[in-house]
Amino acid sequence: MNFDFSDDQKLLKEQVRKFLTDKCPYSVPRRILDSDEPYAKEVWQGLVDMGLTGTAIPEAYGGLGLGALELCVIAEELGRAVAPVPFSSSVYLASEAIKLFGTEQQKQNWLPKLASGEIIGTLALSEGLHAASPRNIETAFAGGKVNGEKVPVADGGVADVAVVVVNSGGTGEQAISLAIVDLRGAGVSREDVRTIDPTRKHAHLTFKDAPAELMGPAGQGWSQLQRILDGAAVLFAFEQVGGTEAALEMARDYSLERYAFGRQIGSYQAIKHKLADIYVKKELAKSNAYFGAMMLNDEGSELPEAAAASRIAGSEGYVFAAQESLQTHGGIGYTWEANTQFHYRRAKLLALALGAPIQWKEKLVARLEAKNAA
Repeated sequence: MNFDFSDDQKLLKEQVRKFLTDKCPYSVPRRILDSDEPYAKEVWQGLVDMGLTGTAIPEAYGGLGLGALELCVIAEELGRAVAPVPFSSSVYLASEAIKLFGTEQQKQNWLPKLASGEIIGTLALSEGLHAASPRNIETAFAGGKVNGEKVPVADGGVADVAVVVVNSGGTGEQAISLAIVDLRGAGVSREDVRTIDPTRKHAHLTFKDAPAELMGPAGQGWSQLQRILDGAAVLFAFEQVGGTEAALEMARDYSLERYAFGRQIGSYQAIKHKLADIYVKKELAKSNAYFGAMMLNDEGSELPEAAAASRIAGSEGYVFAAQESLQTHGGIGYTWEANTQFHYRRAKLLALALGAPIQWKEKLVARLEAKNAA
């Protein structure tokens, strides 16, 4: 059995890395960090021109008709470059949600526009700092209208359409549905939200009688959401693997350039231990991400467990690598001018993007218990 990517997938990875190396050096996220720009539009347009926004969307809806593995290699390079673009919101979440659970009319209406980059999509789930659950989703859907608030919403300030997790009436999980809301229409207001990583903007969305339509049958939203989040967890894990590798390379290169007491700091045992520990975390995250990719591509029965494991290892590995890379740089690593901050910020943000690692650990334990009980 071959656990590696194909030659075509590796070629895609090389092409994306070359593009991002040329068009998205650290000066680009720094520009977004220092300005009010919501994202790097020239980088986004380049990804659109390469057709990457339609990677996993079927050809019938204007996409490339590829699969999850191609998205995984793209995600890894986006993570390596800490690219300040709404790719994850629009592609991993909104496009995948509509592709998996939208009606035929909804697919025809939205997927071609998402594939071409004409519009940007997002997923609106959270309603505050608490973990989302069927008990605390208060944003309501009734009579074709949505009322409530969602915060924080990744790329909510620039998205044109949102898949919104709503309470459509009832109790427990059967109360939850998914609804599509055109954010350009009436009844939607937005406010920017400050986060640890301003290169990936978030917003507070308020819905007041905003026109919407359910995505699939009412009452199935919670189970649909779990599948969407599992797929996104694997893709985010690849972003985290890419970021971890970049943070390790940044620390390694600095340790070979910086001298202290007449020696390269990389020659000291303490620095060697730091770099070795990052490498071990990276390999653990990578192996979990590869297994998650295999399950996602094949829609394997172990996808829920693989997604949770990918999410946990990816989050812990990237945060660890970003912290150790920063400390390897010493005092200069804490300055505004240092590029170490980009991986530290992104690592912290991605660790919370789909729910904190502790939530995914609880999911993993619950899923394993349920599987063993069966």
